Formats: sequence, structure tokens, C-alpha cells
Amino acid sequence: MHRPNLDEFELIARYLAPLARGESGAFGLLDDAAILDIVPGQRLVATADALIEGVHFFPGDPPELIGRKLLRVNLSDLAAMGAVPFAYLLTMALRDEATADWVEAFARGLGVDQKIFSVTLIGGDTTATNGPIALSATALGYVSLNGGLRRSGARAGDRVFVSGTIGDGAMGLKVLTKKLRGLGKDDRDYLKHRFRLPEPRVALGQRLQGIASAAIDVSDGLAGDLGHICVASGVGAVIEVARVPLSAAARHAVGTDPQLLETVVAGGDDYEMLFMAPADRTDEIVTVASESGVPVTEIGSVEIGQGVTLLGKDGSPIELESHGYKHF
Repeated sequence: MHRPNLDEFELIARYLAPLARGESGAFGLLDDAAILDIVPGQRLVATADALIEGVHFFPGDPPELIGRKLLRVNLSDLAAMGAVPFAYLLTMALRDEATADWVEAFARGLGVDQKIFSVTLIGGDTTATNGPIALSATALGYVSLNGGLRRSGARAGDRVFVSGTIGDGAMGLKVLTKKLRGLGKDDRDYLKHRFRLPEPRVALGQRLQGIASAAIDVSDGLAGDLGHICVASGVGAVIEVARVPLSAAARHAVGTDPQLLETVVAGGDDYEMLFMAPADRTDEIVTVASESGVPVTEIGSVEIGQGVTLLGKDGSPIELESHGYKHF
């Protein structure tokens, strides 16, 4: 199907084919599929994620940032598996009023992050929609035959760690939807930027192989994603909420409205790494975090049992209305 205002083949040739120049097996996007040479002694890691207008981005958002966010949320999944990313496929469902300028800017954003993360476009699909813009990417990476990170390796006694800061993405969404007020312009701008342009912890994930026992990226919320690890590993976890790292903007927001602490713990869109490791590997984690340029904070522990327990400053359990974002 071709676009009424943008011919499909012209769109591909002008804006997308240049993004495929780094992979000979993509054939300049002239064929129906790519043919890739898999790295000997490695296993393929594949993930797919989608962004929907009105949910993950908004009509007024810069298309460059939309392209970069689409790629980054997929790279975050690869990071949580400890994978080295190398390629991705792209699907675009655009409305009739989509303009060449929008597509050009979107592709320019992809090109920026292709260079940063050493990945190449290798194919995909373009189509039309009468609904909101829908964008999807399938990212490919690789791990060694005995490498990679999973959700299912956590064991009682492990410590729980998280990268970066938590709560910024969910608060950024609240700022964009006018549900969070009372902050200064700098804080608002910072939180919006964190929602629009997450930082996939690709280098950190790769370095944690052989150290972390389990890992996931924080997309649906800290408590909810930790719950996924608990289910996969057959364990429980305890989090000390006061130890969860906050940005200055998030601290200001929570200081204004303490109820926003639930947004920190249960909100999504941070795309930080949440992982477990044995207590005797802590020094190695400090070293890896420093060498990767990513701050890492210990926030709790893994225990025998099931589910996630959140503790307040006084050590008493905190009950949440929601443990995380639900897609349906």
C-alpha cells in the first residue's frame, strides 16, 4: 500500500534506504527481506516494541525524538539481555496528512542514534492508517553461546540494583498531559525530555553478563517489572523505597506532592536496567558501573517467597493502588 501524499517507493528510497547503507545484506531496501550473516559462535537476540501516537508520543512531539525513542525502547530490551545490537527493522503506519518533512525529520533522528549505538536499518514496511500513527521496530542483537541475561536467574540473598534514576519518564508523561503542576520550567523540561528520549543502558547490560543473576528494563514500572523477575525466578523481593534513586526534578515533584512517590515506584517509561546479583559481586558492579558511565544504586534484596514488598522509611510496608502499567 502506498501513501496518498508520499509515494511508498520514493519514501523508502529518499529517507529510509540511506539508513541501510551499513549492511550489505539489506540490499538497499530493494528486496522483500534482508539476508544476514550471523556472527560465528554467537546467538541471535530479537525484540520488538511499538509506539502509538497519543500513548507513547504526542502529535506535537518533534519527529526526530519520536524516531530516536522508537529505536531506544527496543535497544533497552536488548540491553536487558546483555546483547550487542547490530540491526533493526522498521514498520510505519502513517496517516494521509503525513508530510515529507515529518518523515525526513523522523529518519534523521533514527540516523543520529544509528551512529550512537552502531545499528543499521535492514528492512520493514510502510502502510497507511486512518487512526493514530503507529510505529514499530524489531531490533536484533547477539550474545555469546553461553552469554546473555535472563529474568529467571535471581536467587534468595541476591541484592537488587537499578541504573540511573527512576520515575522521570512517568512524571514527564504527567507534565505533558497537564497532570503535574507546580514545578519550575527547568524541572518540567527535564522530565519531558526523559519521557521523550530514554537512555538504553546497552554498555552496562553487556558488562553485567557473568555478574548479574537476572535483569529486566524498567518499562512498565519498577515494582511491576521487579514482579516479572520474581515470577520468572520463583522468588520474592523487598525494596526500600527511600533508596530508589531520584533525579533533582523528581525529588522536587515528590517534595511538592508526596503521593507522587507511587508514580516513582509504579510508573513506567524509565528504560533503566533493574538487575539482581549476589552480594559478593557488589564491588564488581561498582567497577562496571563506573567504567560504563552509568550510576547504579542498590535498592533492596531477593528473598524466599513471592511478590514484591515495598518498605517505607520507617520499615513498614507500603501498599500501592497499582504495581505498574498494564497494556490491556
